[in-house]
Amino acid sequence: MKRTVFFISDGTGITAEALGDSLLAQFAEIEFEKFTLPYINTPEKAAETVKLITTAGIKDGLRPILIDTIVNDEIRQILNGCDTLKIDVFSTFIKPLELEFCTHSSYSVGKSHAIVEANRYKDRIDSINFALENDDGARTKQYSKADIILVGVSRCGKTPTCLYMALQFGIRAANYPLTEEDLEHNALPECLQPYKDKLYGLTIDPFQLTAIRHERRPNSRYSSLNQCDVEIRFVEQLFKKSLIPYINTTTFSIEEISTRIMADRGLQRRFNN
Repeated sequence: MKRTVFFISDGTGITAEALGDSLLAQFAEIEFEKFTLPYINTPEKAAETVKLITTAGIKDGLRPILIDTIVNDEIRQILNGCDTLKIDVFSTFIKPLELEFCTHSSYSVGKSHAIVEANRYKDRIDSINFALENDDGARTKQYSKADIILVGVSRCGKTPTCLYMALQFGIRAANYPLTEEDLEHNALPECLQPYKDKLYGLTIDPFQLTAIRHERRPNSRYSSLNQCDVEIRFVEQLFKKSLIPYINTTTFSIEEISTRIMADRGLQRRFNN
């Protein structure tokens, strides 16, 4: 089964998309064609959107799914003119809160993603810069300032995880690649030993690792299945020997990996998104 889904907002569309993706992920047997339409903030744009949605419904022979975070009532009424399954985030969640608080919402566009605090914004930027400066063992002298240090073989997901934790949680995350030489010694590199309580390991299925490495260096020893299998077995033995907690990233998203690491290490985000 295939269904068309529209994420619509008079702001960035980030909230509608994030909530919609979480809901749709529960229906793995359905193929979704997704369209995100941000800044639908005028009646003219809303009317064009209705035409687009109507055309999709005719093409599919099934009504599209519409997930929106529109706060402007006039635009919401225009969107009501098309035949969809409409999930209105604000009417679903804001109305009960208004009743509970005995007050009206401000219905302001972009509230959830606005830069409302200079300090919070600075924390986010500082954390991102820290992750970039301490990528792939570039500056081990800064590890004393790190909240977490991810370790693992090349291309197991260390860098994107560090950047996600910095962007979303303000976590100062560094990462260190364990090389073939490190694994042959079967011991943590000296630069990591003083920070053992900050270390967290990432591992991955050898078949997936060889596919990832093949994109970078095709038909090389580096990307061969045998090399990947040897490195993964050695690194997991090292994690167990050194009592370093670790996670197999094969079946998890970056969001899940980051959240699990923070929970395991008891890390707290520096700001709320």
